[in-house]
Amino acid sequence: MSRPRTALALLLATLLTTVATACSTTPAAAGDPTVTIAGGDYLGGAPVYVAEDHRLWSTEHVEAKLQAFGTGRDALNAVLGGQAQLGIVGDLPAVTAALTGRDLHIVADLSRFSDWRLLTRTDRGITGFDRLKGHRIGLPQGTNVEYALSRILASTGLTAGDIHIVNLAPNQVPAALARGDIDAGATFPSFYDATRTVLGDRYAELRFTGYTAHTLLVAGPAATDVGTTAVLRAVLRAQAELTADPAAARRAVLAQSHGTLQSGYVNVVQPAYEYRPTLSAELLQQLQDEAGWAKVAQGLPGAADRAALLGRLHTGPLAAVDPAAVTVR
Repeated sequence: MSRPRTALALLLATLLTTVATACSTTPAAAGDPTVTIAGGDYLGGAPVYVAEDHRLWSTEHVEAKLQAFGTGRDALNAVLGGQAQLGIVGDLPAVTAALTGRDLHIVADLSRFSDWRLLTRTDRGITGFDRLKGHRIGLPQGTNVEYALSRILASTGLTAGDIHIVNLAPNQVPAALARGDIDAGATFPSFYDATRTVLGDRYAELRFTGYTAHTLLVAGPAATDVGTTAVLRAVLRAQAELTADPAAARRAVLAQSHGTLQSGYVNVVQPAYEYRPTLSAELLQQLQDEAGWAKVAQGLPGAADRAALLGRLHTGPLAAVDPAAVTVR
């Protein structure tokens, strides 16, 4: 592309963003659906937070309200309990809900992430995943982190029976490592920097890319197709802004985290996410793999076959706003 044409494209993108932002300041009209969204993952759910920061909801004739939760598991409980119509959750909590027969459907796969770290200390001698046997590993059970650890163990022929799992909240892992209560920890990426800070020269990490986590937008029993479709329209508009100006999107996510995230972390980690709301065959296969693991590891009931999990994908709202994004059949 020539330089004049590139400059023109950038100018048009800027003008479109400015117009969209200006229009979004219009208050929601009477009769617009009201949707509460429970959020548990700021970076994975970045398009939702960009939509909130740029006030895109009213442009799509929906009044959206965001609720913040510490984990996707907590956000999921809010959705299942009827406190929120939609939730931003990880794939494993969604699979767990499906296997236990809860009224939950996946309406979009918002993002994908595969840059995991196992955090440890230099004095624990864990120089490879094959050195984990017999060690105490802290992690938030029931989240994607637990499944990530299962993939780490499997990569070297180990199982959960070969280690000692300590159930911790995500923000407890750094301090537990510093005290020596655990030998290694698996937690949310937002706590990687905190662990490095608290351990200083004792900090060590092992990187793992063998598991892709999906951040999902899920609908509970109180959701309606009208409200869900309107939210997805705003999310797609935010996705376009995120793609056009990633730096501005990072600032928006940082602002919406209200101090939960730090700029250094957001600037480093967010580029590792792949963003675009989809419903794909890849997602369905991931759900099957996780469901099979959960039935064995957690003793959960319910069907883990393809047909059962396909029935948990509610494709209508996303297909209505972006038909090409729905490729699962």
